[in-house]
Amino acid sequence: MNKTILITGASGFTGIHACRFFAEKGYYVYGAAKKNTLIPGINQLLLCDLANEQDAEKLMKTCKPDYLLHLAGQNHVGDSWDNPIKTLEINAMSTAYLLQAAAKHKPDCKMLIVGSALQTNPQDISAIPHPYSLSKTIQTTIALSWAHLYNLDIMVAKPTNLIGPGNSNGVCAIFVKQILESVKDERKPFITVQNSNATRDFIDVRDAVSAYEYILLKGKSREVYDITTGVNHSLGKVLEHLEQLTGRTIEIKSVKSDVSDTTPLIDPVKLKELGWQQERSLTLSLADMLNYFQG
Repeated sequence: MNKTILITGASGFTGIHACRFFAEKGYYVYGAAKKNTLIPGINQLLLCDLANEQDAEKLMKTCKPDYLLHLAGQNHVGDSWDNPIKTLEINAMSTAYLLQAAAKHKPDCKMLIVGSALQTNPQDISAIPHPYSLSKTIQTTIALSWAHLYNLDIMVAKPTNLIGPGNSNGVCAIFVKQILESVKDERKPFITVQNSNATRDFIDVRDAVSAYEYILLKGKSREVYDITTGVNHSLGKVLEHLEQLTGRTIEIKSVKSDVSDTTPLIDPVKLKELGWQQERSLTLSLADMLNYFQG
């Protein structure tokens, strides 16, 4: 019998890629989402609100999966300022409900909780920049604590900026959509960025999903795995790549040029030790994004 995997947030940007990936690998895929959505490759779609304790328990009791990939959450920094308590409920409490349900109904399930590169050290409160970061920091603390308290096989992934084809709201997707709109309107692309010298580590969502499988199969319980490429690119460089791919000159207005706005370089050493390798370059990811949004 095929191994079963429960993927929460199945209708999201990463979730859709994950469902397809694991289905193609031969897993029986349960997908959890709030709304009825057509998701390629999924075997069963289960509607639930993980911020509801009863829904979370019913989900785990129904599936009893071999693996859990917890992707569901509120991942918008701006929304976290507007609705901080709701963000905590969605990102932190839903994780607690889900893990407690797993402890009760499938304690041998191997679980990967997907956090964020924006989470911080819970002991350094002054380093928390926004409620979203707080919620993901608490989420990770809950996950690792449940592993310890209830002897569960739980790991945490910390992905950096995910890019690639699909309905993303990330900065690269915003650039691509703005450029394509200008092409449609037959005008020169004009893009305003806060800081074109700001650097980020961009990783293709499909490479991230592949990394999640490596962790689920080979990862060590209670470990935190960085999901990065180990290479930073400036936003200006991203726009240069898009110029080359589209053949159009982009007028860029940078509000400021403070080079200090950088993401620290993080080499995914522990992930590479599991055998994972990056497969897609930044240029390929951007090209696939252009193709996706062009339809």
